[in-house]
Amino acid sequence: MRVGSVRVGGDAPIVVQSMTNTDTADVEATVRQVRALARAGSEIVRVTVNTEEAAAAVPHIRERLDAAGCDVPLVGDFHFNGHRLLAANAACAAALAKYRINPGNVGRGAKRDEQFASMIETACRLGKPVRIGVNWGSLDQALLARLMDENARRAQPLEAEAVMREALVTSALDSAARAEELGLPGDAIVISCKVSSVQHLIAVYRDLARRCDYPLHLGLTEAGMGSKGIVASTAAMAVLLQEGIGDTIRVSLTPEPGGDRTREVVVAQEILQTMGLRSFTPMVTACPGCGRTTSTTFQELAAKIQHFLREQMPVWRRDYPGVEDMHVAVMGCVVNGPGESKLANIGISLPGTGEVPVAPVYVDGRKTVTLKGDAIAEEFQAIVAEYVRTNYRRGAPRAQAAGSEARRTPA
Repeated sequence: MRVGSVRVGGDAPIVVQSMTNTDTADVEATVRQVRALARAGSEIVRVTVNTEEAAAAVPHIRERLDAAGCDVPLVGDFHFNGHRLLAANAACAAALAKYRINPGNVGRGAKRDEQFASMIETACRLGKPVRIGVNWGSLDQALLARLMDENARRAQPLEAEAVMREALVTSALDSAARAEELGLPGDAIVISCKVSSVQHLIAVYRDLARRCDYPLHLGLTEAGMGSKGIVASTAAMAVLLQEGIGDTIRVSLTPEPGGDRTREVVVAQEILQTMGLRSFTPMVTACPGCGRTTSTTFQELAAKIQHFLREQMPVWRRDYPGVEDMHVAVMGCVVNGPGESKLANIGISLPGTGEVPVAPVYVDGRKTVTLKGDAIAEEFQAIVAEYVRTNYRRGAPRAQAAGSEARRTPA
C-alpha cells in the first residue's frame, strides 16, 4: 500500500513513524514540529484530530508543509468523534494521507457500527488507507466482557491476560473484516494492537502475524521516559522484527519536560540500523572507557563526530547515496582501538592513559595518518568529510569496511 509517497508492507522497507504532541489547531507549532520530525527521519507523522478547530487546521498544515518542500504524509488520529469530523471537514479528510481509527472508542452498540461505517466510507470514497489501531487502554469493553463470559464457561478457562490479548486481536481482525465488507480494499488496511507490556506485545503480534496478512504497525504504547522507554521498546520490537514481524514502527517515548520530540525518531532508526534492517546515518562504534581511558578525550570526540554525522545527513543523503552505510570507530586505547578502527571505514584509536599522545587513523583497514595535538577532533572530522566526498559521490567505486557484512546481517 501507499501512505502518501511512502510504501508500506510487502517487501517495502520498515517505515519509521512518529506523532506530534502539539495542539493541532496551532498551525504554526504543528508545522514546526512536523518538519523537525521529518528532518530527523520520520517517514510518516500522525497528528491528533480531536476538535473542529484541529480538523480545520489540517489542510492549512498540509499547505504550509508542501510550500516548505516537506512532503511527509500526515495521518489523522481519530477518537470518539472522528465520524463527525471527517464528515463535516472535507478538506481535512482530503489532506490526510491515512486515517487511524480506534475500534474501542468509535461508539457503542448500533452507533458503533454506524459511526465506524461512516469513517470507512469516507476512506473508500477518497482512496485513503486506514489503520485499525486497537489499544488495551481503550479496548472495546463489550467485546472483552463477551470473551470473558465465554472463557468462564470453558472446562479449562484461560488466564484473564490471555483473554485480554485475544480481545485485542479479535477487535482488530473483526474491524478489518468489517472494513472490507464496507468496500475498503484489504491492501489499504494496517493493523496495530498496542500494549505497554513487553511480553504481552510479543505474544499479541505473534498471534496477529499467524492470523492475518495485513501490514502491522509495531509500538509499545506508553513506553515511558528516558532509558526505561528506550529499553522496553527495543526489547519488545527487536524480538518481533527479528522474526520478520512489523512493517512500520514507532517508539512512544514520553519526552522530558521541554524535551525534544525527535528523540523517538532517532531511537526507532537506531533499533532498525543496529539490527541490520535499514541504514539511516553512519554508525559510530565507541568503547565504553575503563581505567585505561581516564581522560574524556575519546568521549568528547565520539559525541562530536556522532553529532556531525547526523547533522550532515540531510545534505549527504541527497548528494552521496549509500553514505548511511558508512561505519566510523572512535576508540580510546590500544587494547581494541586499532582492531576496531581497521574494521570500520574510518577509525581513530586515541591514546589511553599513559600511552604515547598520538592517534593513528585507519581508512578502509589501512593506517593513513597519525594525529596529535589539540586539533585532533577537527582534523578527524575533516578526514571523515573528505572520505564521504571521495567514496560516496555518484559513480564512485564503493569501499566496504572489513566485517561490515557481518555487522549488518541478522543472526
